[in-house]
Amino acid sequence: MEHENLKSKIMLIISMVIFGTIGIFRKHIPLSSSMLAMSRGFIGSIFLLVYISIKGQKISFESIKRNLITLLITGCCLGFNWILLFEAYEYTTVATATLCYYLAPIFVIMVSPILFKEKMNLKKAICVLVALIGMVFVSGVVTSGFNGISELKGVLLGVSAAVLYATVVILNKRTKDIDAYERTIIQLFTAAIVLAPYNLVNESISFTNLLPMTIFMLILVGIIHTGIAYALYFSSMKGLKAQTIALYSYIDPIVAILLSTLLLHEPMSIFEVIGAIMILSATMISELTND
Repeated sequence: MEHENLKSKIMLIISMVIFGTIGIFRKHIPLSSSMLAMSRGFIGSIFLLVYISIKGQKISFESIKRNLITLLITGCCLGFNWILLFEAYEYTTVATATLCYYLAPIFVIMVSPILFKEKMNLKKAICVLVALIGMVFVSGVVTSGFNGISELKGVLLGVSAAVLYATVVILNKRTKDIDAYERTIIQLFTAAIVLAPYNLVNESISFTNLLPMTIFMLILVGIIHTGIAYALYFSSMKGLKAQTIALYSYIDPIVAILLSTLLLHEPMSIFEVIGAIMILSATMISELTND
C-alpha cells in the first residue's frame, strides 16, 4: 500500500512539474495562441486515445452520450481558456500569468454558495479577499498605476483564463459516471475542433514556414504537457487523498515562478512577491481545510 502511495505521489509531482514548464515552451513557439491551443488539443487527445487503447481500456460511448452536452461546453471553455492563458504569457511574465490563472479555485469558492448551495464561512471569505488583494499586487497597479497597459492586459487575460477554467471545474462536477480519461479526450478534442474554424478564418496557415524546431516543440507540448501530464495526473488520483492532490498542485505555479526568474530572467517586484504569497497561501488554505 505504501509503495502504491509513493508511486502515485511521484506521478503527481512529475505531472505538476510538467504543467509548470508550459509557459517556458510557449515563449519559444512562434505560433498564435489559437493555433497552439488547437494543436495541443488534437495532439493531446490522440495521445490519450492511443494510451488507453494500449492499456486495453474500452471507451464507454453510453457514458459519453449521457454527458455529451456538458462535455462539449467544457471542451469549448477549455480551448478558449488555453488561448487566453497563452496570450497572457505574451503580455506579462510567465510567473504573473500563472499566478492569475491560479485564482480559478477562488472563483469556484465564490460561486459555490449560489450553484452548489455551499455555505461561505468566514475563513473562506477571508481567503477570497486575501487572494483578490494579492491579485492587485501582482498586477503591478500598486507600483506603476495603470501606465503599464501591456502588463495590465496580461493580468486581465490570465484572470479571464482562470474564470473559464473555473467554469470547466464547475461543469465537470455535473458529469456523472464517466471515466476521467474519456472525459478528457472528449474535452481536448472538442477544444481543438472549436478552434479549427477560428484558425481557418483568422490565421494564415502555412505549414511550409514551420521550422523543424517549432514542430518539435509543438509535438512536445501536445504529447508531454497535455497527453503524458494528464495521463500521470489522472493515474495518480486513484491512490491519493483529495487534500494531498490539492497540496501537490501548488508545485505547478512554484515551478513556473522559479523558471520564469531563472531561465527567462523575468523580474518580480517586492509587491508582486507579496501578491504571489497571498494568492498561493489563500488558495491553499481554502482547499486544504474543511469545516
